[in-house]
Amino acid sequence: MRRATEFDERVILITGAKGGLGTSVTEAFLAAGAMVAGSSQSILDSDFANPRFAGIRADLTNADSVLLLVEATIARFGKIDALVHVMGGFAGGQPIPETSDETWDSMMNLNLRAAFNVLRAVIPHMRKAGRGRIVAISSRQAAEPAANLSAYNTSKAALVALVRTAAIENEDAGITANTILPGTMNTEGNRKSSPDADPAKWVQTEHVASIALFLVSDAGAEITGAAIPAYGQSI
Repeated sequence: MRRATEFDERVILITGAKGGLGTSVTEAFLAAGAMVAGSSQSILDSDFANPRFAGIRADLTNADSVLLLVEATIARFGKIDALVHVMGGFAGGQPIPETSDETWDSMMNLNLRAAFNVLRAVIPHMRKAGRGRIVAISSRQAAEPAANLSAYNTSKAALVALVRTAAIENEDAGITANTILPGTMNTEGNRKSSPDADPAKWVQTEHVASIALFLVSDAGAEITGAAIPAYGQSI
C-alpha cells in the first residue's frame, strides 16, 4: 500500500504532458500521489494508466483553447494547485539574416505565446485560492545563447522574463513561479539527431522532473523568480 504524501490532494496541470520530458514529469507527479491533468494536442486518458490522470487536448497557442483546458481541469478535479509548463518547440539552424519569418513566429508562438496564454488563464484561479506553484521549462540557451538559434534563444529568454514577472506580480498571493534551464536532454529525438554523442552526459529527463517536483513541494515554497540551470555533464 502506497504511503500518503503531501501531493495526495494536489492537482497539477502539466502542459506537453507526453513525449520526451513531458512523460517523465507526468510520471513523477503521479508517482508522488498527485492528480494530474495532462495536456497536448493528441493526449488521451489511456496514455497514462492511472485513475488520477486526465488527458485534455488543447492548442496552447490559442487563448480560447487554453481557457477550455483550464475549465476542463477544474471541472474534473475542482482546482489547480500547480502548473508545470513543459510544452515548447525547437527550430533554427540559420544565422539571423537567414532566419525566416516562419521560424521566428513559430518559436514565439510555441515557446512564449503558449506560456502567456496558460499563465493568464491559470493565475486568477491560484490568486483566488491564495496559493499556487508555477514551473516552466525554458532552456540553457535562455542564459547562454547559441549561434544560429536566434528565434529559439530569444523565445526561451523571454519565457524566463515572463515567469519572473509572474513571480513578482503574485508574491502577495502565495504563488511561486520559477523556470528550469535544461541543457541537451536525453530524449529519443535528441539521440536520433546526434547519434555519435554520449547521451549519458546529457541531462536526464527524470532529473528535470525531480527539480519540478521539488519546486512544487512544500520544501520549495521559498523559491520564486529563479531560473535554475540543469546542464548535466556538458558544462
